[in-house]
Amino acid sequence: MKKYSKVVSLSTSNNKRWAVKVLFLSMSLSLIFGFLSQTVLSSIGAVMAIVCIIFFIAISVIFDMLGIAVASADEETFIKWNSENRKGARVGLRICKNCEKVCSFCADVVGDICSTLCGAGGACVVASLSQKISSPSLVILITVSVSALIAGATIFFKALMKTKALTKSNEIILALGKILEKTIFREKKVN
Repeated sequence: MKKYSKVVSLSTSNNKRWAVKVLFLSMSLSLIFGFLSQTVLSSIGAVMAIVCIIFFIAISVIFDMLGIAVASADEETFIKWNSENRKGARVGLRICKNCEKVCSFCADVVGDICSTLCGAGGACVVASLSQKISSPSLVILITVSVSALIAGATIFFKALMKTKALTKSNEIILALGKILEKTIFREKKVN
């Protein structure tokens, strides 16, 4: 596991700059996805909204797992794996060296946006289910039940993934490194 003295490696000015970047990134993404959720989710119906909620919960759980894994990954293991030219280790080391940013992005930015989208999907489900119900107390019961189901499912699956993220952190970040090496951080071949 990572020693906490290593985790706090950003200077105060770098930390403030990162926080400002995250602020604008999260606000921009929230505006975009909020607009999409209000326009798209409100017109797709209850079944598709439930499918979207399940998708957003899955994304939230995966990114929460990545955030915890990067916070607990061992940078020295990645230095060793990188020297052995192990696939994914180069990007995994880069991820470990930027663990504060990666953890913040995964757990906070993506997680919070997914939560917002789940709420919008839940509102769509509630609106769809309560269209033909005239009893206000039944509408309240449906609203509370949908919110509780979304929160409960999210917390349950995140709790299951936390143990895996803590015990298999190096393997998770190595797998992420392999994926990113094949996609975003792919090296250009020289002819």
